[in-house]
Amino acid sequence: MNSPRLSSTLLATALAAALAGCSSVKLDENANKPAPVEQAQAGSGSSGATSGVAPVQAQTSNATQADNLPRVVYFDFDSYVVKDEFRPVIDAHAKALGATPAKRLTLEGHTDERGGSEYNLALGQKRAEAVARALGLLGVSADRVEAVSFGKERPAAEGHDESAWSKNRRVEIKDR
Repeated sequence: MNSPRLSSTLLATALAAALAGCSSVKLDENANKPAPVEQAQAGSGSSGATSGVAPVQAQTSNATQADNLPRVVYFDFDSYVVKDEFRPVIDAHAKALGATPAKRLTLEGHTDERGGSEYNLALGQKRAEAVARALGLLGVSADRVEAVSFGKERPAAEGHDESAWSKNRRVEIKDR
């Protein structure tokens, strides 16, 4: 009875490692593009002026600022690569999590209506895990983040055109 359970666990671990390995390359390639975010992180040990401003803002009123943070990360068609324009959103949530140790997040992955249910569930999961990995790279512990997928089952916008589809390709960041 332990052998099938062990096999399933090993298979799940291997798949997770493979997905993490593939996606982290894509995240690392894009990580060099948003210079202002990286400069603030790189300067945290050497320059008090640049790094002192961001942490103070994130810690002044944790509840208020965490409530006002953007809660959606959008994706391109058939992609789970976090776009550069959403890295500040992820960075802000990482800072809010750092300032509030008891806080936990659920990352809900969604897709547009195109494609089969199984494919979209897998793609939604990859999107949620991509955001989770980006938070992890910023120091957020994996046990504080849960990645789930709803595939195409919970659209944010009804419609059968690019305008609706682009709003449905997303990860929603929710407090647990």
